[in-house]
Parts: sequence; structure tokens; C-alpha cells
Amino acid sequence: MQKHVRRLFLATSLLLLAGCQYFQFPGVYKIDIQQGNIVTQEMIDQLKPGMTKRQVRYVMGTPLIEDTFNPNRWDYYYSMAPGKGELVKERVSIYFEGDSLSYFSGDYSPSAATSNAATSETTDTSTEASE
Repeated sequence: MQKHVRRLFLATSLLLLAGCQYFQFPGVYKIDIQQGNIVTQEMIDQLKPGMTKRQVRYVMGTPLIEDTFNPNRWDYYYSMAPGKGELVKERVSIYFEGDSLSYFSGDYSPSAATSNAATSETTDTSTEASE
């Protein structure tokens, strides 16, 4: 009988302790947890096709993941788990052909101002060549 009471007490206390994770106690401070590389739109706007790996590393920083099976792909991953709020995840993959930047994909894209500037530079160069 005493063994059954102990087992019941142990099982009840374990269930109560597990339930503490579900309920939020008032006044408990939770810290913000940042992981990975912080990537901004300004950094993405500086990327241009043909940049070397060294130039990309200077602009973006050291990649979080350099795939050993595919050395022509770098991955930048950032996550922010605020103490109060939802998890934020951002990802950018950069692809190279040889030593030069080919293209990139992910949660960011070049801003319209950067795209327009690149287009106007191309048209300016083509008009100068025709004169």
C-alpha cells in the first residue's frame, strides 16, 4: 500500500512539474535569443554578379554554412526568438560559379533603387558606346 502511494505521489509530482512549462508564470523574464548572421537589405543591395568570394565575404561576413559537398554555395541563416513574441527566421543562399558570384536566393531580393541604378548604368554605357 505504501509503495502505491509513493508511486502515485511521484507520478503526480512529475506531471505537475511538466505542466509548469505550459503555464507562464507572471514576472518571469525570458531573454531574446539571436542565432546566425544578421543580414540587412543594405548588404543584399551591395551584392553584384561577378563579385569574388572574398568580396562577398567582406560584404556579408563569414557564412554560417559552407557546404563541403558543394563549395559553390554559401548559406546565411538568422533566427531571433524573442522572449515575448514569435520566432523570426531569415535565410539567404549565395551561389558561385568558380570564384565569382552567380546569383542568390532566399528571403531577400535587391531593392528597386538598386535594380534601377544597375539598369541606368547599363543604358548609359550602351549609349556612350553608340556615340
